[in-house]
Amino acid sequence: MCGVCGCGSDAQGPKVALPSEKGHDHHHHEHDHHHDHGHHHHHGHDHHHHEHTHGHDHHHRGHDHHHDHGHHHHHGHDHSHDHGRQAVVELEQNILHRNQLLAERNRGYFAAKNMLAINLVSSPGSGKTSVLERTLREMKDRTDFYVIEGDQQTFNDADRIDAIGVPVAQVNTGQGCHLESDMVQQALQKLKPRDGSLLFIENVGNLVCPAMFDLGENYRVVIISTTEGDDKPIKYPDMFHSAQLCLINKIDLLPYVNFEVEKAMDYARRVNPHIEFLEVSATNGEGMNAWYAWLEARQTENS
Repeated sequence: MCGVCGCGSDAQGPKVALPSEKGHDHHHHEHDHHHDHGHHHHHGHDHHHHEHTHGHDHHHRGHDHHHDHGHHHHHGHDHSHDHGRQAVVELEQNILHRNQLLAERNRGYFAAKNMLAINLVSSPGSGKTSVLERTLREMKDRTDFYVIEGDQQTFNDADRIDAIGVPVAQVNTGQGCHLESDMVQQALQKLKPRDGSLLFIENVGNLVCPAMFDLGENYRVVIISTTEGDDKPIKYPDMFHSAQLCLINKIDLLPYVNFEVEKAMDYARRVNPHIEFLEVSATNGEGMNAWYAWLEARQTENS
């Protein structure tokens, strides 16, 4: 279990595969599942034995000193609680520290290959994949694109990108609710991107946990849609604070929804005065040329 956000992952880690490896990956997953079952059974046994021994020693000491079993049982609970909290804090620090080290490695890799890496983040249903699809279709003749898709399960989004003819790797995080820098590194090893290319990392749909995990990207782009609340930036401030650009998607639906664009922008500026905004519609293409110009400008600056 992740000590930072409480999410879990499969014992064998995330599954990283290209669309051509789907069948092989499925077989591998079944094998891992069987192995994982045995591992957890053994772990659970050891954990129970350890707790039993600890409880026995503590009870024995309490009996020698006070003969007050109830009092010492309560004391032991408090001690265990404090120890557990300290362990969680240390685990959180270790996870974030390790992730940051690998993020710096990714950043060095991108710099050495003169690549631009964009981390796309949003809540589920914002139209993130639709924005990405339209972008790739309309820009793929201008530059080399690569995509890393992050989802808990399925190849659905990777299949949509593969159908466009853009190289893509799927990362299935299992119970995990965000991508981490080592997952990106594994995907890059499979993709083998060309120098000077543009990499899109489509993160797991979640506005909380991905904010804490640097992937080594050059820019973080957060996408919200007019079908969501315009108060999203103040409800999830860490994500908007860490982003450089906010795409407001589905503006073609503005006449039919209760969403105020200016209010959403104002809320976002409260947590990040430097954030930029673009209003787009992945459905009818409105505003998408401004988004393409933004990408090309970032790529020129990065070269």
